[in-house]
Amino acid sequence: MLNDTIAAISTPLGEGGIAVIRVSGEEAIPLVDRIFKSKNKLADVATHTVHYGHIIDAKTNDKIEEVLVTVMRAPRSFTMEDVVEVSCHGGIVSVKKVLDELLAQGVRLAEPGEFTKRAFLNGRIDLTQAEAVIDLIRAKSDRAFKVALKQVDGALSKRIGELRFELVELMAHIEVNIDYPEHDVEEMTSAFIREKCQKVMEQISILLHSAEQGKILREGITTAIIGRPNVGKSSLLNALAQDNRAIVTDIPGTTRDVIEEYVNVGGIPLKLLDTAGIRETSDLVEQIGVERSRSALVDADLVLFVLNQAEALTDEDIAMMEQLKDRQTIVILNKVDLTPMLDRGVISEYFSEDRIVELSLLEGKGLNDLEQAISAIFFEGKLEGGDLTYVSNVRHIHLLKEARKSLEDAQQANDIHIPIDMLQIDIRTAWEQLGEIIGDSVAESLIDQIFSQFCLGK
Repeated sequence: MLNDTIAAISTPLGEGGIAVIRVSGEEAIPLVDRIFKSKNKLADVATHTVHYGHIIDAKTNDKIEEVLVTVMRAPRSFTMEDVVEVSCHGGIVSVKKVLDELLAQGVRLAEPGEFTKRAFLNGRIDLTQAEAVIDLIRAKSDRAFKVALKQVDGALSKRIGELRFELVELMAHIEVNIDYPEHDVEEMTSAFIREKCQKVMEQISILLHSAEQGKILREGITTAIIGRPNVGKSSLLNALAQDNRAIVTDIPGTTRDVIEEYVNVGGIPLKLLDTAGIRETSDLVEQIGVERSRSALVDADLVLFVLNQAEALTDEDIAMMEQLKDRQTIVILNKVDLTPMLDRGVISEYFSEDRIVELSLLEGKGLNDLEQAISAIFFEGKLEGGDLTYVSNVRHIHLLKEARKSLEDAQQANDIHIPIDMLQIDIRTAWEQLGEIIGDSVAESLIDQIFSQFCLGK
């Protein structure tokens, strides 16, 4: 299958200014040439050039679409194969007609992620760079985009390569001592093994330290906005989203379902869930909304508990604080532009002052304080510096932990004076586990699984 020529639509389906169909493979140029009518044949043009013409029906010679065709010859392309990109008008019918005509010439429809898979298999990128392409596409904040871009450029691959080199040096020293014990080589003492293993373990720990932050930047923080009806939950959602996503009225119980919205708060992506007000009600539809609110509360990484500080605390409020006191919760005192009526001392019994934020959504005050409170919980007050390589992929995190465990086993074996040829097994295992991260040693089934997550045309 790697020798055939594939094609797919690389732009979102629907109406737009243009659409791009990507073709890759050994026969990409001659197959497109069959249905492309222009003053020059694509077989004769230089690489990385764009040509105007028409896609025609190969049987009737009728014009199908007016296009621009870009030619990129191997190996100077994303897949390191000959690539042709056909840019046509961005309508559903026009794109389908062009793609159907390509398929009629013997081009195969690409599988999800197959272009990136070919780039990996042809050696242009390693597995961490390929996986970062997904993160780049799905990035929900500037910070997440920059982290993914660094990984696409090979930042994580470089770090993993350096760790593997350290282990290769260690294994080479062990091999010399095993194979040539009569020669005067550097003595492979317990201290030397410990020093080398410890150095790699510390570097792995640094990478894992960034994992929680990296995971948050990659996936976002699932955040439930909880509170009684009419305290300002929907207004908070609208303020953070900078859009009127939820209906806001003075009538309690306006929100009947969970409204989901992704927002970017100070570089931190939040998956906001605006919930129905939690209260006892006889309204059947509102009861369903309240139950969904309770479900959203269970799944949330962060809870924004909204109170109207112009009203006294109710038994429902206190019961909710009791339920939330051991969760990652920020208490929001809304409507601070009005005369305060609630007892803040009661709130302080359940939550520390750094978890209490005063807002006036009407006047737009306090949102920066909320941003800082979220950052303090998940990023210890600030995001790490731009030079840090974040680890955000669950597969990478698992393999890093496994590699560290293998080195710990080697250390323990070293402490009880196990022969060095035996403890080398654990060191080699760690080296192989790090290799799985970048794709040096990985099962074909895993490769298929990873690239199946991509969209068509990527």
